[in-house]
Amino acid sequence: MDNAGMTLTIWVDDWQMQCCGENFKPGDVVSWMLLEVDPEDYADLVGAERANAIDFCEEHHGQDGGRAPTSVEVVSIVEVHCRYGVAPGATDKVKYPVPGTTVLVPVEKADGWAKTRPGVSFAGYLVTTRRVTDLPEGAAAHGR
Repeated sequence: MDNAGMTLTIWVDDWQMQCCGENFKPGDVVSWMLLEVDPEDYADLVGAERANAIDFCEEHHGQDGGRAPTSVEVVSIVEVHCRYGVAPGATDKVKYPVPGTTVLVPVEKADGWAKTRPGVSFAGYLVTTRRVTDLPEGAAAHGR
């Protein structure tokens, strides 16, 4: 099966980008360490239906399990913002995404930072990509 034309949806955490990510925009070819995700982990953040569409998360903090980076071409980028709150009855005061508060903002570039939006916090990006099988001569993917 040739999956070169297949699109993938990749979650990129805000903090990963802020820490050591490289800016990217549609049309860029990036080389990322992709980890499979459990859609359940993203359901409160983006809603169950959208979470089920997430194929991978981008990770560059040592949890790669010896995998090689994957080269993908960025097709589109959407900022994800949501409200965070302490779960009802929780004693640990840890804040979690509040289901149903997601705000999606299509953007032309990702740099790890987002314009402040009222009542919600920036959480990360949903990035639609296409697998890249052969890079043109002299082209290099950027990223990690």
